[in-house]
Amino acid sequence: MQSLYHYQTPLGEVTMISDEHYLFGLWFTDQKYLGAGFDLGSIPINQSGPIKLAINWLTDYFNGDNPDVAMVPLSPQVTDFRNRVLRELIKVPYGQTATYKSISDSLQANQANKRNLSRAVGGAVGHNPIALIIPCHRIIGSNGKLTGYAGGIDRKRFLLALENTN
Repeated sequence: MQSLYHYQTPLGEVTMISDEHYLFGLWFTDQKYLGAGFDLGSIPINQSGPIKLAINWLTDYFNGDNPDVAMVPLSPQVTDFRNRVLRELIKVPYGQTATYKSISDSLQANQANKRNLSRAVGGAVGHNPIALIIPCHRIIGSNGKLTGYAGGIDRKRFLLALENTN
């Protein structure tokens, strides 16, 4: 059975969706792509086990700690390509950034003929259904500029500052 829960963070309310085993989504309530196709109105409000773990993760994170992504069992409901991108995002260390191009290159590390998949990577990053825990805020443009963030550039700037990103 799915559960939905709203939780207040220092950056505003987030909405989380899970079942008994996995967290499927975590979005700022006012962000683009909220709910990612889930029927939010039909899911009962409940603090499932994965949601409680996500709340603990969020508390640690906003206290300035670097909680382990493995604390929360995740199951983003995305395509295979987007899932591959999300796995690359999880590899970006706390306090560091990566570019859309570097993610594109990582996805094709074992391929002879590499293509620039930066736009496709950007689409996957922008539709990340598990904000914060899967750190899409750590992805920046090749020129070092902060680019789109579904939760808003001000939040991205705050999150990078929280992590003291260089």
